[in-house]
Amino acid sequence: MSAVDTNLGADFGAGLSADDFKLAFRNHAAGVAVITADVGDGPVAMTATSVFSVSAEPPLLVFSISDMSSSTPTIEQAKTVVVHLLEAEQYPLAKLGATHGVDRFADTTQWTRLPTGEVVFPAAHAWIRGEIVQRTRAGQSILVTVHALEAKLPDPADAAAPLVYYNRQWHALTEQSRLG
Repeated sequence: MSAVDTNLGADFGAGLSADDFKLAFRNHAAGVAVITADVGDGPVAMTATSVFSVSAEPPLLVFSISDMSSSTPTIEQAKTVVVHLLEAEQYPLAKLGATHGVDRFADTTQWTRLPTGEVVFPAAHAWIRGEIVQRTRAGQSILVTVHALEAKLPDPADAAAPLVYYNRQWHALTEQSRLG
């Protein structure tokens, strides 16, 4: 695990406004995940649309955390995380991870701990437990690179509709949305 890399070596100067940048991405659909971590002070969870795979060998994924998220201090210290990849039926879990000011772990029937200690939501369609191998500062966020160690994989016969975030709303990606 490495410390946050803050050496970007560039003065970015003027660029696209924050509002215009957000507007551009508002119409870019993204899959939804909930990320959990615990460093001993109690678990945290956050909903993210920034999760993506970057390498199959070794198995690496990346997500970003905002400086404004209440989960960021814990994820910055964590050695491991669990990334829950959600289907449309898990919309309530995505909403829970995205809601500010609530105890995301009050309902102890929704979560458990893996034998390795990480917090997991068993209802998630799939999850990946991984070790954080790099953190890189990027503006007001940190890119977190995770080496996948184990996973709960979906049954290939289970054609569940993925949960997608598009234009500030939750959507189910269904067979009817297929173009080709």
